[in-house]
Amino acid sequence: MRSDRMGESLLPKRLALPIFASDPLSSVAYATQEILIILTLAGTAFLYLAPWLAAAVVVLLVTVVLSYRQVVHAYPSGGGDYEVAMKNHGQFAGLTVASALLVDYVLTVAVSVSAGTDNIISAFPSLNEHRVLIAVGLVTLLAAANLRGVRESGRAFAVPTYLFISGILVMIVTGLIRYFVTDEGITAETSAYTVTPEPGYTQLAGLALIFFALRAFASGCTALTGVEAIANGVPAFRPPKSRNAATTLALMGGIAATMFAGVTALALLAGVKYVEHPCDLEGFADCETEPQRTVIAQLAAAVFGGDGSVGFFFIQAATALVLILAANTAFNGFPLLGSVLAQDRFMPRQLHTRGDKLVYSNGILVLAGFAALLIVAFGADVSRLIQLYIIGVFTSFSIGQWGMVRHWNREMKAAPDAAARRRMRRSQVINTIGGSLTSAVLLIIIVTKFTHGAWLVLLAMPILFVLMRAINRHYSHVSKQLVPDSDARTLPSKVHAVVLVSKVHKPTLRALSFARATRPDALTALTVNVDDAETRSLQSDWERYDIPVPLTVLESPYREITRPVLDYVKSIRRDSPRELVVVFVPQYVVGHWWENALHNQSALRLRARLQFQPGVMITTVPWLLESTVGHDDADGRRGGPAPGDLRRGYTDDEVDVTPYG
Repeated sequence: MRSDRMGESLLPKRLALPIFASDPLSSVAYATQEILIILTLAGTAFLYLAPWLAAAVVVLLVTVVLSYRQVVHAYPSGGGDYEVAMKNHGQFAGLTVASALLVDYVLTVAVSVSAGTDNIISAFPSLNEHRVLIAVGLVTLLAAANLRGVRESGRAFAVPTYLFISGILVMIVTGLIRYFVTDEGITAETSAYTVTPEPGYTQLAGLALIFFALRAFASGCTALTGVEAIANGVPAFRPPKSRNAATTLALMGGIAATMFAGVTALALLAGVKYVEHPCDLEGFADCETEPQRTVIAQLAAAVFGGDGSVGFFFIQAATALVLILAANTAFNGFPLLGSVLAQDRFMPRQLHTRGDKLVYSNGILVLAGFAALLIVAFGADVSRLIQLYIIGVFTSFSIGQWGMVRHWNREMKAAPDAAARRRMRRSQVINTIGGSLTSAVLLIIIVTKFTHGAWLVLLAMPILFVLMRAINRHYSHVSKQLVPDSDARTLPSKVHAVVLVSKVHKPTLRALSFARATRPDALTALTVNVDDAETRSLQSDWERYDIPVPLTVLESPYREITRPVLDYVKSIRRDSPRELVVVFVPQYVVGHWWENALHNQSALRLRARLQFQPGVMITTVPWLLESTVGHDDADGRRGGPAPGDLRRGYTDDEVDVTPYG
């Protein structure tokens, strides 16, 4: 896609919702499950806490959504929490947010794909042994789909997201009707099981009970992951960008809160049990070999009449798809954030470059690579990966919201009228509440999850922080060195051309002709004597062809080529520091990858050493061998593709008028 077609890739709200909000929408598939895992550590005694914990999560979700609506309007450029922190708190806070978000995006892909794989296995348990392979394959497919372009991936991902939303809402309504209106009721397959409490959780009271409840609440906060992606993706919306992004945020918040509350209510009404270790379920006969069914799978079977019903398979298929596609939130957020960081010189510049489909291809590939590594390292185990999750999210939430409070303070001082200041004051109150709640939740998450794997994230974030600072220092240092000065415009006193010679053949003669055409002040043909017989043969051929350039022979008693040439070039510079030395290196160009190992090795070593010498330029003079081109047919047209075509820019219908040389 051409650069001037950028506007065609902007998203309407109906596509932006599944692209940017699939992560928080799909998290209802495991957020309730994570609350139950913690509460059932103590058996079933504390399941009465689940409704209160779910209500707290919903309140937090609504608060965060309202807070991000202020961010979307105030900072529509797409930097999100990173931009807010950088402009209101400074570089330290900005890079802290950036490192937190980058880690979180990688974990989003790993967790979402692993959770989707879990739901596939819930429908087809025999696939359990291929868990990691399935998850890595799905990450690869997601990366390939995103490399096709934003609109293309949006169309592909919209249908599963809307099917999931409609399926979950239908399941909730149907389940509530069966429970409260009809006499059928809903009963989960695990409702009759009892749970063996973990040692130390049987008698909880006082502070221990509070800590236990907070840990369950922290696990349920996974429902908030991905909320920030819309604020980071505002530039991808159609105009008016801010308003459309804010509307999409509101839709996402309302749908996610409704689904999460409904799934939690159904799980409690149906008596769902879900534990960390399957053998803690008394009555689960094959706990050593069979995986647990997910909470969503148990509810679908209870509501729609068993695990062979159409409704069960529809919910499982839609849930698995949307969980896998939820990783797409990260595939949009990570490259956009990487581009902003690269523009600010905190990441390699390659992350700022769009590919041929107007997407940040390098960012997509980096994200897919790190997510695949995490999946392999943790065996695609959601329970293990989830412990690393949401620390990065709430770090960025907290810093971003307090940054918005400072933003509104600054804006109110410059506001022209009282009405504008009242609007800003209202926004500031929303962000203050959001910052207070998210900061408290962040502290809870760090304390309750630190020993369960969260320490890895708290280690990874400082490493990323230091890396980004180092990249920025490097770019700043390079920029200072490249500022033009008076010496940059000064012409060299002389130009001394040196042509490297190994034999008298076409590549050497072309290099000599090219060097002479540049009209240097001095021209030297240089060879290194590593074999007396070959050197004498070269000198004989030199005289026989009557080459009008004197041949200089360097002795090398230890048969080394690079060092004598390097010393010779240094001697020229030493005798005349203002003299420019141009080294002409003849090089074969081959068409097959394996031919590279047979040619140009000495030339590669020489170039690698010469490029570090001040005042020395290296000019490669290529000679194309026949393997780089296809065979011509009787009409003079190229007879088919050849190995070198891609590198040489040929298309199938082009005529090869210069076959080699």
